[in-house]
Amino acid sequence: MTPPKLIATHLNLFYGNRQALFDINVSIARNQVTALIGPSGCGKSSFLKCLNRMNDPISEARVEGTILLDKENIYSRSMDVVQLRARVGMVFQKPNPFPKSIFDNVAYGPRIHGLFRSNQELVEIVEKSLKRAGLWEEVKDRLDQQGTSLSGGQQQRLCIARAIAVNPEVILMDEPCSALDPIATAKVDELIDELSHRYTIVIVTHSLQQAARVSHSVGYFNKGYLVEFGETGDIFTNPKNARTLDYITGRTYRRT
Repeated sequence: MTPPKLIATHLNLFYGNRQALFDINVSIARNQVTALIGPSGCGKSSFLKCLNRMNDPISEARVEGTILLDKENIYSRSMDVVQLRARVGMVFQKPNPFPKSIFDNVAYGPRIHGLFRSNQELVEIVEKSLKRAGLWEEVKDRLDQQGTSLSGGQQQRLCIARAIAVNPEVILMDEPCSALDPIATAKVDELIDELSHRYTIVIVTHSLQQAARVSHSVGYFNKGYLVEFGETGDIFTNPKNARTLDYITGRTYRRT
């Protein structure tokens, strides 16, 4: 069997005296889509941010336990956080293109990390990234225009192109379609499916329909606990935990 890409073991997250995550143990398969679902404030986005140490700038945040990326503990003192975030990219809930041209948005990461040896190689990286993000045909004749001039769905795909331009291993997506219309959401869903053949993807979504469409595995979070984790078909058709069943069927939550 192919070894998992990410493994969280006895992961606990604290914000000051408040505990946000409780003893999370989960293995995330490589080159698959893992969806994290659950009610608002349940810990799924907090867990996602742990996967590339996005909680580090929060002074009161404290993490216990381990997260292994290809058997390397990302919370070890020897871990270069800048390099980690190149390996584990993030796409946020609201599209956030830089106030730069479409070209410069995608070229930003390769420039920062020195990933090209000539201008021609940079041009090729930008084109390849935009093609992988399904945006090239729509913007190839206006690469000098501002990224903020694009539609919401195009901006989100531009942000995905920007994330993959540094050749990451994992892409984290925090409700990437919550601000998009159904047509734009469908395009992003198709893109996620295509990208999963090359990247490991972890997506937080409030849409059970999206989780069912795009993911191979699903984790259900509630009150900071990972209640259940399994293959998507099993979670949606035959969950083992009553709380998972209540959530996916829209029933009132049973007491934990």
